[in-house]
Amino acid sequence: MKEEVKKVIEEIKPSLQVDGGDIELIDVSDEGVVKVRLTGACGSCPMSLYTLKVGVEQRLKDKVKGITSVEQII
Repeated sequence: MKEEVKKVIEEIKPSLQVDGGDIELIDVSDEGVVKVRLTGACGSCPMSLYTLKVGVEQRLKDKVKGITSVEQII
């Protein structure tokens, strides 16, 4: 599952990088919880929670079977 998540994260990165941000995969648990770190402009953006839940989490759930949630590590 972790390799599938890595692949999707790599697909998401360019969209974040255009706005000066980035995303780093930290961990994927056996329960399907993905832990990521938003960096650059995304790390301090007031919309980062929206980006995380609507952008990143939804895309991962759509593309990787078994993903239950995405959490941001600061």
